[in-house]
Amino acid sequence: MNRRNNTWLPAALLGALLVSQTSALQAAVTADEARKLGTSLSLVGAERAGNADGSIPAYSGGLAAAPAGYDKARGVRPDPFANEKPQFSIDARTIDKHADKLTEGTKALMKAYAGFRIDVYPTHRTAAYPKFVLDQTVKNATQTRLSADGLSIEGAGPGVPFPMPGNGNEVMFNYLANFQGVAFVLPRYSAYNVDAGGHQVLTAQGVWSQDMPYFDPARAADNLLVRSRAAYSGPARRNGEALLAIEPKDYTKADSRAWQYLPGQRRVRLAPDIAYDTPNSSTAGMSTYDDVLLFNGKLDRFDFKLVGKKEIYVPYNTYRFTYHDKPDEVLQPRFINPDVLRWELHRVWVVDATLKKGQRHVYSRRTFYLDEDSWTLLASDQYDGRGALWRPGFSYFTQSYDVPAPSNIASGHYDLVAGTYYINTWPGAGGMKVFDALLPELSWAPDSLAGKGVR
Repeated sequence: MNRRNNTWLPAALLGALLVSQTSALQAAVTADEARKLGTSLSLVGAERAGNADGSIPAYSGGLAAAPAGYDKARGVRPDPFANEKPQFSIDARTIDKHADKLTEGTKALMKAYAGFRIDVYPTHRTAAYPKFVLDQTVKNATQTRLSADGLSIEGAGPGVPFPMPGNGNEVMFNYLANFQGVAFVLPRYSAYNVDAGGHQVLTAQGVWSQDMPYFDPARAADNLLVRSRAAYSGPARRNGEALLAIEPKDYTKADSRAWQYLPGQRRVRLAPDIAYDTPNSSTAGMSTYDDVLLFNGKLDRFDFKLVGKKEIYVPYNTYRFTYHDKPDEVLQPRFINPDVLRWELHRVWVVDATLKKGQRHVYSRRTFYLDEDSWTLLASDQYDGRGALWRPGFSYFTQSYDVPAPSNIASGHYDLVAGTYYINTWPGAGGMKVFDALLPELSWAPDSLAGKGVR
């Protein structure tokens, strides 16, 4: 039996794909296997069929047209499902009825906080991609391979690297290389902490820019996966700070690199500690740097085991929350206001990450839930050194239908011990502008941080 067609378990896991994490590390799928893409599977590897009871519909191409009223110049996307009502809600009183379709983090929040609930809406499989991404994804299926003990990829062009994944590292690379546009800018993003007393604290505000040379065919020979930078304007104590980070495709040729500009020092400095479990200043230390977007960076500190696929209620098509213009209506004590969040039932890949022997990290284990249609990370459960659930996290999926491209740029974690939570890279009323070309090369020169950061 080949590695892509191993036995699928019963409905509880919707066919958990059991594979050897070592023997499968180097292989790509055969041409015969790849023919499933575009037939039983979508062109990015999702099951085209709906589920047995129809609560997950068949995939029909996603959402690739903007509704009336969308102003591309603003980048604030109207909710195409604004008139829909919840089908039902789940809270601590009904948790047992739906437990098999909830993450451990969601269940823990319901048990910990009176009033925490999720409103479940009809499922819409809105993820869609440009033709060039889909065409290359089919090619990648037979030519992309892991290298460097699963820490790098080879042979991948500008598409999903592993549309038919066989192990946890391949699934995680699909997320690290997920398409959200060749480039995008959040003109005025915000990050907030909400403490146990319900007080909102603005911890970061400014311009977030990101591009992916990986999706530019002209840069195929460059060892660049993703580049991101933040230029801070708030709060007042952070005004003028700037940060730049670059991730490679092949870690044997280059490592992650980060630079920081602090106005008080008047110089750009290399910042190797902006990685892994270093406390993230943008969340006032409430999260780690590799918590950004639920996970980012190198895969070297954890063993990533592919558990399988499962139906889970996750935040999805969260336009009302992602582009909300009034933080006071959203950020309430203990948890985000349930009235502004939309949850849907989707099939997700489940990856369990355990800390490698001899490695150091504040998390001993992490469970990741990745959308089959978009390869975005939708939820995570993170455990402390004792093995206790500590920080459940969620990202908030919207489809940038004008591109088309998926997006999960807004994300955050709850701290079950401290009773706090945060939201980071929240576009809000500033919107999200997506581009089909890389940002100017000067933007990625470390010295440019000083020019942007002087106050």
